[in-house]
This record gives sequence, C-alpha cells and structure tokens, in this order.
Amino acid sequence: MPHGRDIFRAGNADLGRLHESRWQWLEEVSGPAVALPTEYPDGYHVPQHRHSRSQLLHALVGVVLVTTRYGRWMVPPDHAMWIPAGTEHSVEMLGDVSMRSVYVMPGAIPGLPEGLRVVGVTELMHSLIVESEKLPQGGELEGRGGLIMNLLLHEIPTLPERPLGLPFPSDPRLAALCRRFVAAPSPHATIDEWADAAGMSRRSFTRAFHRQTGLSLSTWRQQACLFAALPRLADGEPITRVALDLGYDSVPAFITMFKRMLGASPRGYMRGARDEGMRRAQPRLEGPAP
Repeated sequence: MPHGRDIFRAGNADLGRLHESRWQWLEEVSGPAVALPTEYPDGYHVPQHRHSRSQLLHALVGVVLVTTRYGRWMVPPDHAMWIPAGTEHSVEMLGDVSMRSVYVMPGAIPGLPEGLRVVGVTELMHSLIVESEKLPQGGELEGRGGLIMNLLLHEIPTLPERPLGLPFPSDPRLAALCRRFVAAPSPHATIDEWADAAGMSRRSFTRAFHRQTGLSLSTWRQQACLFAALPRLADGEPITRVALDLGYDSVPAFITMFKRMLGASPRGYMRGARDEGMRRAQPRLEGPAP
C-alpha cells in the first residue's frame, strides 16, 4: 500500500510520484473506507485531481487551502474538509502540514454529506482517524478494526459545519466580483455597489447571489475577510495590522466579526488551534511507522 509516512523532507517530485500511485491505488482498493497519512512542506501544491471516493481531509498541523470550481475552503488545525466523490480539487499547504485523510466509498452508510464543507473535528473523531490509519487498509475489517472504522463513518454526518468555505456563484458577472473582492477584501462593500457593477437590480442581485452561493452578501463578505485573515494570523502577524489591512475601522470591530464567525477571539482561536494541533500530532509523529 502506498503511504506518506517518511516523506516530510522529500522533494516535490517524490510527493508527485506518491500521489500518482496513491490515486491509482484508491481506484483499485476495496472496503468502505481507507485512511492514509501524508506530511507536506510549506507551499506544496497538489494539482487538480479527483477520485471515486469521498475524502475527509484532516489537518493535524498547518493550514490547508482547497480550491474547486465552486469556491475555496480553508482547513485549519482541529478541522477537516469533506470533499464528495468525483469533485475536481487542488490543495495548497500554508505552513508545514501533517495531514490525515479518510477516503470513503459513496453510499458506505446513509446520511453522508452531499456537498463540500469544512467541519470541526471532535476529540472522538480525531482519535478514530488516528487509530484508523494504523489498521490494515483495504477490504472489510472485522473485530476492533471493523468497529473503529464503522464508528468513524457514522461520526462523519454529525461533525459540526464551520464557516470556512467561500463558495463562488456560477454567474460569471458575480464570480468576477467575488474574485476581485478576494484579491482586495474590505468590510465596506455594499449590495448596491455590487448590484450596479453586475448590471442588476438590488432585488435580482440579492436573490441570485443567495441562490448560487447559499449565503447573503454580508455573510459571504465576512467569510472572505476571515479567509484572508487566518493565514496571516497563523504566520504571527499582529491582529492590528491584519484588521486595518482588511479595511476595518477598528480592531474591536474585527475581533467582534471574528468571534461571531468562529466563537473565539483571534488570539484565543489561533492559540487553541496551534496548541491542540501540536498536542495531537506529537505522539503520533513519534510513533512507529505502520
């Protein structure tokens, strides 16, 4: 079985060969789910690809950026992303990344998510993912291994969704406005300005935007600002600089938005994610290779 245990310092060519062999293996292996670890260097980019299994992508350490035709999603430590089977996607590493992925056969159990989403990873799910990668991969598991994988599968639909996605509308006019906003986020953009730029009435714009993204412009804009802020905060940039660069009139206004979206202040959220990610990853990284 191809795996990624000892390649943290390998070059891009080695990682590329790993991915090619892994994708081929995933198309051939049996069983409802398989779990694989991979270690990535900062800045590594996995080119666009797809597989016949859905993927639960979990970052123990580092931040992962997933891009699809539907938008972009950010996966910080303590989170995971659900990527449905057949979805074209690419992956970019923001910092050194310790990744654990579970690849799930479509229809393995009822109730699996149908769309792209970032979810919070509970202590139980984290433990199940760590244990699952130690198991024999491929085929039906029995005994303890079967119980672990079965519980892991049934926990996936219960994971809480997090607002770390940035879906893009399908209308080219609206998508172009979103791309321009992502390039230069600002909390002051208004519905009327966007509607005028798209050549639409306010009512038509708000209906189309919500129908195509599932979000109001206000919520989408906040998530875009959060999207821009997280990698910079993870790199240790001061909160004041990030807030002012994103166009907020004051740091408290930025912190209020951040707490409303993620349930914690920027400092508390980043400290908690970093400490928890390191605590979870350390024992596993020092353990024996499977």
